[in-house]
Formats: sequence, C-alpha cells, structure tokens
Amino acid sequence: MRTLEFIEQVKKGKISVEENTKKVLEEAEKINSEYFYFNSISKELAIQQAREIDKKIKAGKAKGMLLGLPVSVKDCIVVKNVESTAGSKILKGYFPTFNSTVVQRCIDEGAVIIGKTAQDEFGFGSFSINVGVGFKTPLNPFDKKRVTGGSSGGSGGYSQKTKFNQISLAESTGGSIVCPAAFCGVAGLCPTYGLVSRWGMMDYANSLDKIGPMAKTVEDCALMLNVIAGRDEKDSTSVDSKKEDYLSYLKKDGKKLKVALIKETFGEGTDEVISKKIKDRLVSLNISYDEIELPLNYKYSIAAYYLMSTTEASTNLAKYCGMRYGAHEKLEGGFNEYFSKVRSLNFGQEAKRRIILGTFARMSGFRDAYYMRAVKVRTKLIEEYKKAFSKYDILICPTMPILAPTFDETKKLTPLQNYIIDIMTVGPNLAGLPHLSINIGMEKGLPVAMMMISDHFQEGKLIQFSKEFEK
Repeated sequence: MRTLEFIEQVKKGKISVEENTKKVLEEAEKINSEYFYFNSISKELAIQQAREIDKKIKAGKAKGMLLGLPVSVKDCIVVKNVESTAGSKILKGYFPTFNSTVVQRCIDEGAVIIGKTAQDEFGFGSFSINVGVGFKTPLNPFDKKRVTGGSSGGSGGYSQKTKFNQISLAESTGGSIVCPAAFCGVAGLCPTYGLVSRWGMMDYANSLDKIGPMAKTVEDCALMLNVIAGRDEKDSTSVDSKKEDYLSYLKKDGKKLKVALIKETFGEGTDEVISKKIKDRLVSLNISYDEIELPLNYKYSIAAYYLMSTTEASTNLAKYCGMRYGAHEKLEGGFNEYFSKVRSLNFGQEAKRRIILGTFARMSGFRDAYYMRAVKVRTKLIEEYKKAFSKYDILICPTMPILAPTFDETKKLTPLQNYIIDIMTVGPNLAGLPHLSINIGMEKGLPVAMMMISDHFQEGKLIQFSKEFEK
C-alpha cells in the first residue's frame, strides 16, 4: 500500500492508528535487536499520540497530511521528552523540553513519532561506524557484514527494512542523507540550504547542515517535504520561499528536462559496475543526456568541505566542556585538566580528530589561511554549478563511487581515504544545492544508486525527473 493510500484509509477510519502503531513498534524492536537502527524507541509517546489521533477520527476532527503515519527521527533532531544524543555519550541522559520545528510540524500534521535513529557521532562519518562511545553500529539491511552508510545510517537501514509505511527525518552536512540512502537502497532527498528549518537540530556545521526525508519512495519524500519546508522565525537561516506542492511534480513529464552527466564522476575511482548501471538505465528509459565537466568541484570540494565543516564543528562542540552542557565528571584539578578529562572520556575517536583539525584551522594566524580560503573556494564552486544550471535542469552522478563496503574493508582505510569517499556528495552540500539519491537496481545483492542535483529551490525538478525511474 502506498503511503498516501495508508493515510487516506486512516482518515476514513478503516485503519486503527493505535493497532498499527503497536505493530510498527513491535517490528521496530525486533529489527533493532538485530540491526541496531534505533538509539531509542519512543514507545509510550507513539502509543499516546496514536490514541489521540484515533479519538479525533471518531469525533470527526482528525486532519493532517501525515495522519497516523509513523515517523522516525535522526538522533540529532530533538524530540520533546525523548532522549536525544546526536549519537554521542557526552549527551546521554538529555531529554529535551521542546520539539524541533520539523518534528513539531510532523506532529501538527498527525504523525506518530516512533523513535530516534542511529548515526555517526554528531554526524561525523560516511559509514555510520563512528558511533559514540557505548553505541552500537547499525548493520546494512542487505548484508550484516556491510555498512549502512552515514551519517544517517539508522534512518536508511530502517526505511529499507520495515514492512510498514513510514518516513524518516534525516540530516545532511556533506552527504549524510544520500549516502545511506544509496547503501540501503532507499530514496533520500537533501533540500536546498534554508528551505527547511534547522531549529532544534544539534549542529555539526551551521553553514552546511540540512534536514531532509528518507523513505522507500520519492513520492514519500515529496510528501514529507510538503510538511517540513517553509520559513521558520526561530531559524535565521531559513528562507521565506514560495510554498510548493512537491507531490504535483510527480504528474509532470521528467523527460522534458535537460540532463547532463558529470564526466569526472564516471571515470577513475568509480566502480565500473555503478557507472555502467546508471548509463544503461538512462538509455533503457530513452533519456537523452550530455556530458559536462566540473573540474573545480572535483579538485577542491573535499578539501574545502573538510576545512569548513571541522572548523564549524570545533566551535559548536566547544560548549560540551562538562560545566553547563552534556556530561560532567567530579570537579577536580584546573579547568584545562577537567575540560580535557570530560571530553576524553565522552567523545569518540573521530569526534576528537575533527575537533583537533577544526581547532587548528580556526586558530589565530591560521583562520585566513584555511577557513576563509575554503569559504572563498565554496563561492567558486557555486559559480561553477550555476554556470552548468544555466544550460541544464538536472546533473547526474553516482551517489557513491563504490557499493556498500564491508566493515573489514573500512578498517583498512586511512582517515583521508574515508573522507575521499564523499567526493560525489560534498559538492552539492557545500553549494547548498538540492540533491536526491534513488536506487536504480541491484548488483551482487547490493543496491546501486544514482544522484541527481538541481539548482537552488528546484526540488520539484528532482522529483519530476526521478519519477521516471520508479514507474
């Protein structure tokens, strides 16, 4: 059953939201015991919300675009009275007293919040293996020996594994929505920076973070975008853009759009199987395309992204010092000694690495040489994209250059090799461009994904074009 059909059945009273929610929670707990997709399951909250919705339906007062629909939420997006840790030990025991804007908008439209999904600590990773101290690593839904992709690995894995209608709220800084979508074989839509409010999200990098949906289908992603997109006075970076019905783009002809393949992403470093699969699929659908080059993005995006993101992360995580926010220890010794002890015990290895990198890059005497230069490079990368979009509607590349690797394979990678895995995804994230990953087939029992990028606030074109692949 399509999600829109499910919601319609709920509105007519043909599906009991409470009964459905209990079945969803039972399945989620079973899946979680085996695949570790949730950091917490909000059983009491979900059943309470479901009962209230059923009462409203019986009274003829129920309404909402997501009525009765289960929604899972990445752990860095806060939910009132549900433990929210961003996957880090340093925030264990934090129960927010408020909902993030996106969660509140979902609840206002009748959603049932079922839990907080697993992630790399504060979003620091491409494989969801950099989980916080004491957290379990999510496993790929197709092969438990492989990664889910990161950092929204729990959202991707659960969206694939559940048999029920549900949508997950995820977050991306440099590819954390589309990467796990690719490795888990689901749809993942990262919107234009500023289209969706970030209020109530635990920051990784303020100028890069975006919240977006992950689900089994593009239609479900479009439905969720209808709910969460729009200006929020609580978030100064949110944009007062024109309200759109993203579902309406599913009725438009995607073949009318002008398409180009990013040439560099189909060459050295990309698995030939992935390149061939994408091109063969385009040919089979009679979609014509050109090839273009984005040399600046391919050469400088990784360096610019990691300089900017680690610098901003270093600033954002400085507040977790054991005094006012997060974990604390017994007060003893000087401030530096105490500060170092708290952070050493409660941050994972990758979080420490990125804090050190970022702190160095923003030190007095280095800020202009590193961070400010990276900001200037970002402007050049945006200009390169804008030039491409003056001619084309959609740019296409593989979402990831490889199929989902095994855990043993990731252990052999150096930190730099880990970072280079993001070569396809950091460009649009740096530029704040909307991008969408969809599954286009299977190879060796694993999903193969294609990523589409469009100009700012052109999410509709991504939905319109991707529809051709889900027929």
